[in-house]
Amino acid sequence: MGAGHQHGPSTGGSASGRHLRALIAALCLTGGFMVVEFVVGFTTNSLALISDAGHMGTDVLGLGMATAAILLARRPATAQRTYGLYRLEVLAALANGILLFGVAGYVIVEAMRRISDPPSVPGPPLLVTAVIGLAVNVVSFLLLRSGARNSLNLRGAMLEVMGDMLGSVGVIVAAIILWTTGWPYADPIIGVGIGLFILPRTFILTRQALRILLEVAPAHVNVPKLTSQIEALPGVDSVHDLHVWTLTSGIENATGHVRIAAGADFATVLQATHAVLDEHGIHHATIQCEPVTFTDERQLPV
Repeated sequence: MGAGHQHGPSTGGSASGRHLRALIAALCLTGGFMVVEFVVGFTTNSLALISDAGHMGTDVLGLGMATAAILLARRPATAQRTYGLYRLEVLAALANGILLFGVAGYVIVEAMRRISDPPSVPGPPLLVTAVIGLAVNVVSFLLLRSGARNSLNLRGAMLEVMGDMLGSVGVIVAAIILWTTGWPYADPIIGVGIGLFILPRTFILTRQALRILLEVAPAHVNVPKLTSQIEALPGVDSVHDLHVWTLTSGIENATGHVRIAAGADFATVLQATHAVLDEHGIHHATIQCEPVTFTDERQLPV
């Protein structure tokens, strides 16, 4: 029998780690302005501004966890932690999603209470604070956008910032309405709108994190198609126990058993198998090559 182990370029670090500086810059910007929003929100009794500040608070916590996860993930693997701490990034993304669900729920409940008895909220302080907040969120969004394309961790952080960016727009609208018309329902209605807007994106983020933790095959990898492509290679008799999963964003793993037809060259088949895996974005794979006569009763139950 023979086995092949492949290390691709992505094994040197996660996708999130390449954007650490942008993440730290966004963390500092968001953290500084969150304090301003909370102070103004409670001073003016504005639910829309408190809602936006609450989202910023989860941003700060989420960005902080994402940063800590990246730094911890850089620690080398040990004899017991053979994969290192890469999965902390996924746990941070999952925690972000849970936090966002909590904030959205609080805002919706509080908005329902305020609609029946809307408090007086001054428009000008809201407007000034929201405009500054929008500028801060736009800068943070631009810092995180490139990394979010290939990192679940940064995608979670960017979604939070995007929710706050649009939340700032909502606060601006509420402030203008309050300032020009004095209509008291603008603030709670905008507040609940911000909460509802972030829920679908939060669901997507949480589902992606859970897929990784449950070791579901990446959405872009069609496992039956991958199996068929390997079985179609010259010298391959069959494929079994093929497993594909994501360790963390940017690091896809695979293991599998490839039965070699009589007379086929093991090294040639192994090289061709890794080439097929590369086409599917899987650069870290352990493939066991077996002669067609080999049987193994230790396969995982299906």
